[in-house]
Amino acid sequence: MDNATRSERSRNAALEAAIAIIARDGPGRLTLDAIARESGLSKGGVMHQFRTKEAVLKALLERQMAHFEEFSTRHMAKVSASSASPNLATQLATIREAASSPNSAALALVAAMVENPRLMALPREREMERMAAIREEAADPDLAMIRWAGAMGLLLSSLFGMSPLSNDEHQRLFARLLDDAQWSGLEQPAATRTANPAKSGTASAAKAATPRKRA
Repeated sequence: MDNATRSERSRNAALEAAIAIIARDGPGRLTLDAIARESGLSKGGVMHQFRTKEAVLKALLERQMAHFEEFSTRHMAKVSASSASPNLATQLATIREAASSPNSAALALVAAMVENPRLMALPREREMERMAAIREEAADPDLAMIRWAGAMGLLLSSLFGMSPLSNDEHQRLFARLLDDAQWSGLEQPAATRTANPAKSGTASAAKAATPRKRA
């Protein structure tokens, strides 16, 4: 086995050990010593891969982001020709995949939030890019964001153990969020959304300017 392969195996073993520790003992018990014991690596072997606990958490986040980025790329290739909103369709499908996956993604997210909220800048910046693409393509950006927020709510409530819904209910709701036909009748084009407030404001101003009749 060459050095590069051996190093990659050690890195993966350390990350899998970190996930196991977080799942069993919580993020507060994650240390380099604990990772060494869990993985069977030496402390020096762990530190050769990760100098600090923060580096481990960052690597966990990056690994999960790369996994779902690959999923998103594949899904976008499938829907880009058939969907009027491929970015929204891809993001909703990716969120559903995250909610259905083993909880390593959740554990990485929770551990990063607990130990160092600054690490959340990594996924947050990527989400901002995706949201900009969703708004750009949408006939009704507000409705698109409502669908995205609904999917994120299902994901986060599940990750944090707060959801009262069954798995079947989760899947049914995700399917409805993904179905454009369920939402097309609710879309308000930008011209309609911007015209209504102005019309309402004009009407209110005219009403205010009209003298009241005395009783």
